[in-house]
Amino acid sequence: MLNRPRIVVVMPAYNAEKTLEQTVKDFPSGLVSNTILVDDGSTDQTVKIAKRLELTVFQHPNNLGYGGNQKTCYWEALKVHPDIVVMVHPDYQYDSRLIGELVRPIIEGRYDMMYGNRIRTRQEVLDGGMPLIKYVLNRTFCVLENIILGANFSEYFSGMRAYSAKFLRAVPYQRFSNDFVFDQQLMIAAFAAGFRIGEVDIPVRYFSQSSSIKFWKGTKFLLETIFTLMLFIGYKYGKINSYLFGAQNPS
Repeated sequence: MLNRPRIVVVMPAYNAEKTLEQTVKDFPSGLVSNTILVDDGSTDQTVKIAKRLELTVFQHPNNLGYGGNQKTCYWEALKVHPDIVVMVHPDYQYDSRLIGELVRPIIEGRYDMMYGNRIRTRQEVLDGGMPLIKYVLNRTFCVLENIILGANFSEYFSGMRAYSAKFLRAVPYQRFSNDFVFDQQLMIAAFAAGFRIGEVDIPVRYFSQSSSIKFWKGTKFLLETIFTLMLFIGYKYGKINSYLFGAQNPS
């Protein structure tokens, strides 16, 4: 890894006019080389604000979904030859001041992927505004995924993540879902391929302007997560050869 790595931030955006500028202003000074915002068919002023902030903007003519948005994010980010790509949601739920903490273990060569862990104590999470039902589901699925994967991660639903460029070139993310389960597929595929995954604590921030997955889409997301875990079990025991697990770990 270079002494001064090229860090590119990608922001999958949908109707983020109220929180985008605040999120970008919190980026650590001098750390980020380029910021790419991919707008997924917003009906508000997200694109106008992003251009005023001099971000690199790409627009989908139609809404492709959360996963489809990320595919464009990473595709465009890799074109500018980064060393590290950081995903930050523009809804201000995740503290972008901590980008430096997130990427440091990748810069030092200790991990291939990092994510921000919001779950330290129950009280801290609830005081930060996370609804109780979301906290319970987060903890339930964390235990389930840790058992199946044989891991000990603190959470799996974080929307603040960093990847080495080598990682993104190796994982077949273009094959993954265009929907919310994309993050889970990427995480599980990374684990299956033996990539090194780490976490850093970040604060919990839920408020009215933040985006939130709705009930039916949330139910679909959870069911698809369970299905992905079942595919992993089949892959682990040599019963399934899934398109999700085609990554070649370059390390």
